[in-house]
Amino acid sequence: TTILALQHYNTFSDRLKDFPARVEYISRFKSASETRRIVAELAAGKVDILIGTHRLVSKDVQFKDLGLLVIDEEQKFGVSVKEKLKRLKVNVDTLTLTATPIPRTLQFSLMGARDLSIIRTPPPNRYPIITEVHGFNEQIIREAILYEVARNGQVFFLHNRIQNIYEVEDTIKRIVPGISTVVAHGRIEGQKLEKVMLDFIQGNYDVLVATTIIESGLDIPNANTIIINHAENYGLSDLHQLRGRVGRSNKKAFCYLLTPPLATLSPESRRRLKAIEEFSDLGSGFNIAMQDLDIRGAGNLLGAEQSGFIADIGFETYQRILNEAILELRQEEFSTVFPKDKQAKEETFTTVRFTQDCQIDTDMELLFQQEYIPGTTERMLLYRELDNIENQKQLDQFRKGLEDRFGKLPLQSRELLDVVKLRWKALELGIEKIILKENKMICYFVSDQQSPFYRSALFLKIVQFVQKNDSKANMREANHKLTLSFTHVPNVETAGHILEEMMVATKDPAVQKEKLF
Repeated sequence: TTILALQHYNTFSDRLKDFPARVEYISRFKSASETRRIVAELAAGKVDILIGTHRLVSKDVQFKDLGLLVIDEEQKFGVSVKEKLKRLKVNVDTLTLTATPIPRTLQFSLMGARDLSIIRTPPPNRYPIITEVHGFNEQIIREAILYEVARNGQVFFLHNRIQNIYEVEDTIKRIVPGISTVVAHGRIEGQKLEKVMLDFIQGNYDVLVATTIIESGLDIPNANTIIINHAENYGLSDLHQLRGRVGRSNKKAFCYLLTPPLATLSPESRRRLKAIEEFSDLGSGFNIAMQDLDIRGAGNLLGAEQSGFIADIGFETYQRILNEAILELRQEEFSTVFPKDKQAKEETFTTVRFTQDCQIDTDMELLFQQEYIPGTTERMLLYRELDNIENQKQLDQFRKGLEDRFGKLPLQSRELLDVVKLRWKALELGIEKIILKENKMICYFVSDQQSPFYRSALFLKIVQFVQKNDSKANMREANHKLTLSFTHVPNVETAGHILEEMMVATKDPAVQKEKLF
């Protein structure tokens, strides 16, 4: 924002005053003649650091030799603006800064298209911001303001409707008589707005009633309480950014989110409010961004939508399609750039897989018990890591790591690891789903009846295997689904042995009769 650009300019000027570097900034606070002078000097190479708002993407702004582009508050820029910034110079080093990356940017980092660094360590002597969700309540507003003013602090009151923002200011004056208030919003003339903000920063007012113009990066250490009216109307990253306006000193800070009754809100709004209330620790912006990615979707990586897009096909399907497309590009068109991927293709895809995943449904107790791994967060991370394991070597390393950290694996955890191997075998046999219940195993083959699986040599050998073991194996079709069932399957290990024998039989041209179990 304009005010944030001014703050950055003051900070840069102060820190670089002893260095031979010239710092300038352009925004709507500058007159047209001043802006023209700065742009001309920039093109001539006389300005070393230029700070600005969206004005920097204008056609008249030309850099003589741009080396580094820093985009602060990245979540506030649209895709088209960011691409324009990157086109300022080919191969320019780009650093984007944000407390809460938008889903599209976060997804780019998670899939490896961009490097990601997370700063989790807060500045010294900072405290977590106490965050509470309440219905609109004059008593809570009064107590919050009086408490902050009593300790010589200041308050932000956020109301994002310019039409009645002055009525809200009058309401605050009525609720808390004797305090000084001032209003700030985007329609106030530039120099007047700058004066309002500077007066507030200098402590001339107790309460600043403002729109989201205060959201981006403002640093006012003496303001340590923020009250956000109609918090249900804000995005998750917006709420985190707004909350970040307080707690910028060694004082404990408070954030009050005022909403209508929670029962009247949409499920997404309730999830956002729950997430912002839950993740109130310092350095939790990345966790909030991950929640945002989950709630809103990853966005279109090839288009301009920065969130959403994947609701129609589901997140897991979208991820799988995306990863397959990236892998195909790396192995085919860019195989010279990624030789290891080409080699992996030759090693991994020696056989065709007719299904991408296998769901396993069981009544057995397969889990990491709380007694074995106490922390809930740690267990969830380990489940996710286990789900992404792709070969025996990785599984052995995972098992060794567990035993090093938590001791010998209990039975439930050993069988959980065996499930991973069971799923690999099922995928090679064209099995989409396995039900392991009541000492029985039911395998569901590829659901698409037009799949080439049913015309493959693999399926023919599976049928021959069943025919030669008809006393143990039963194949039947019901509701257009082909299943293969086995009895006397008490555990995952036995199920694994059965699928292993099927795999051996499908690789044996004679398909010899095997002794099950």
